[in-house]
Amino acid sequence: MIKKWYNSAAGKGKWLDLALAGKWSFYFILIGLIAGLGAIAFHYLCQIGIHFCMDMMAGYQPPAPAGEHHLFQPSGASFNRIILLLLPAFGGILSGWLVYTFAPEAEGHGTDAAIDAYHRRAGFIRGRVPFIKTLASAITLTSGGSGGREGPIAQIGAGFGSFLATTLKLSDRQRRIMMAAGIGAGVGSIFRAPLAGALFAAEVLYRDPEFESEVIIPAGMSSVVAYCVFCLQFGWGSLFDSPDFVFRNPLELGPYVVLAFVLAITGLFYIKIFYGITKIFKAFKIPNHIKPAIGGLCTGIIGYFLPQTLAFGYGFAQKTLYNELAVGFLLCLAIGKIFTTSFSIGSGGSGGVFGPSIVIGGAMGGVVGKLFHQIMPGVVTHPGAFVVVGMAGFFTSVSNTPISTIIFVSEMTNSYHLLLPSMLVCSVAYLISKKWTIYEKQVKNKIDSPAHTGEFFVDVLQTIKIKDLMHLVPKVSLIPQDMPFLEFKKYFSNTKQHYFPIMDNDKRLIGIFSSTDIRGVLFSPDIEHLVVMKDIAVSEIIFTTPQDDLNSALRKFTTKNINSLPVVQEDDHGILLGMLNRREVIAFYNQRIEKMKNRAGK
Repeated sequence: MIKKWYNSAAGKGKWLDLALAGKWSFYFILIGLIAGLGAIAFHYLCQIGIHFCMDMMAGYQPPAPAGEHHLFQPSGASFNRIILLLLPAFGGILSGWLVYTFAPEAEGHGTDAAIDAYHRRAGFIRGRVPFIKTLASAITLTSGGSGGREGPIAQIGAGFGSFLATTLKLSDRQRRIMMAAGIGAGVGSIFRAPLAGALFAAEVLYRDPEFESEVIIPAGMSSVVAYCVFCLQFGWGSLFDSPDFVFRNPLELGPYVVLAFVLAITGLFYIKIFYGITKIFKAFKIPNHIKPAIGGLCTGIIGYFLPQTLAFGYGFAQKTLYNELAVGFLLCLAIGKIFTTSFSIGSGGSGGVFGPSIVIGGAMGGVVGKLFHQIMPGVVTHPGAFVVVGMAGFFTSVSNTPISTIIFVSEMTNSYHLLLPSMLVCSVAYLISKKWTIYEKQVKNKIDSPAHTGEFFVDVLQTIKIKDLMHLVPKVSLIPQDMPFLEFKKYFSNTKQHYFPIMDNDKRLIGIFSSTDIRGVLFSPDIEHLVVMKDIAVSEIIFTTPQDDLNSALRKFTTKNINSLPVVQEDDHGILLGMLNRREVIAFYNQRIEKMKNRAGK
């Protein structure tokens, strides 16, 4: 009978587990579906905007990567540099008005806003933000502004994940996970890199090489669904097409190390310029919605001379992979792209920073590859391989995401034979540049994340035993149970003690009272000569032992809102070892955290 009941209960447990897994799978599939549809809508907006603004108005149609084709045929309009100069300013006016009127938090690059929401806002994103971000980014990018698509699409997925969790009244932790799953789904679909999208969502949250492990599986599910939805509409395959590069010569690692240093220096230059320009625009004493127009005008001036630095620039990265562009052109593309991106987004415009980083890194990789090919053609046989590795190394140097970036570039270029040099370059670039990042809202690690404050607090407390604090546990005098109150009154006037354990005739702990408990007698002189201390003491003692951890001790402190706990012997609760103060517990915890942070920072 018992066995039958046990099997029945176990069966019900399995069904409950399956139902729970099915419910969460449905949520993550739904997030992926919405993110995929959002990616489709955003891609259409960008294609329409590029055609009507840059092609029809300015007569300029930027080349597209091999995995994406223009949805519209070239208009045949003659190339007009003046209109190309003014277009980004016009786009800045519209996007600035849209953002600062309806959702000021949608300014800048959206991934940073999503990171901030994860750590500091319990995963909450206002419902209007994804819509405003999508429209503002489409206007900014298709009018010539330089930026990437990952920022707006990340906020579309993250915004829906946050909205769904809020609607279902889920916990803050669950909302953060669903929001992060939306980031992975959006980024993975728009760049056709589902695995990298999931890893990116888990890795981009921290500056240290640390993953948010509970995000990876949900983000993976959502990313696969979003990728499939997007590719069903626009076709399967990678974003870029590249030759079948193969790493076979260990001597080539020398030039790759040089590439890592070049990328790290360029990355630092990018970050300093980006946030330098951002700081300048924030200091301007003019209405915020005007600033993107000024930034757009600066972008247009650069674009007048270097049209290749406007909009996305993925087509030029594609040409670089096939060694079709000269060194001078690539240098102008990389440096110019740094400034156009900084002016477009740093002024308050809307767009991502991952896309430009791919173009800049690819261009610098092409420069280094071409130069080494001229110096040692027998070692560096394919400069295009340096383009692929340059894409990965550069974004690693500015984002502190080495693992997901390696996978990103491998999926985007369909080039998996360069994993070894990519690992070397990304590792070196990360070590050189880990002190700076393009994502200001990243935190160093989980210790510094407000999202994990409570969890980490408990985890650390559980690793510390009361015996580790025994040097901070003072011995106190026990009060005899039959001591008259009048005698205790004299003792109390000469002590700073607040909690008083009571002992029986065998000097064993039988009760405790606090200074608060004696007030009733202290201010009743008519009865104080009748009272002995056993009458005041509480016999149900809340105590701890040296083998208990600090987490359980702290819970006991808060159960009755007391500030001191008796520490008794493990095998005999009648033997008092001392009194543990709440203040000492908190101070010891803070010291332990400080030591851990110092070790982590070395």
